[in-house]
Amino acid sequence: MSQLVRFGVSIEEKLLKQFDSLIEERSYVNRSEAVRDLIRGALVERECTKGNAPTVATVTIVYDHHTRDLSDKLNNHQHSHHDSIVSALHVHLDKHHCLEVVVIRGTPAEIRHIADGLIGAKGVVHGKLVFSTLGHGLA
Repeated sequence: MSQLVRFGVSIEEKLLKQFDSLIEERSYVNRSEAVRDLIRGALVERECTKGNAPTVATVTIVYDHHTRDLSDKLNNHQHSHHDSIVSALHVHLDKHHCLEVVVIRGTPAEIRHIADGLIGAKGVVHGKLVFSTLGHGLA
């Protein structure tokens, strides 16, 4: 295990109270673990947005399946990138809306291109791309 280093942080009282509230909501054991998590998140984001190393991501979309040809367009887009699509989950939310979560593997640029095609399709109500990484080098 690596050696722990202590350091101080100056922060406005109001901001600290908000941070402590967030820590409680997310059930962190202490401030240190919350700060470590924030740092790891920023490092993962940097790795996935500035780097070109293979990574993984999820694309979550909500759409109205009654929108003309939308289901076919989304399916065709996924098939045209079959080598990068790892998995897809389809959930019926109500009579009209579906949620899909697509797991994609590739470089950040490739993943963004695939995600943009899914999220930008006419009829998609909401979409979100979330990068992740294996975390090599993160403590």
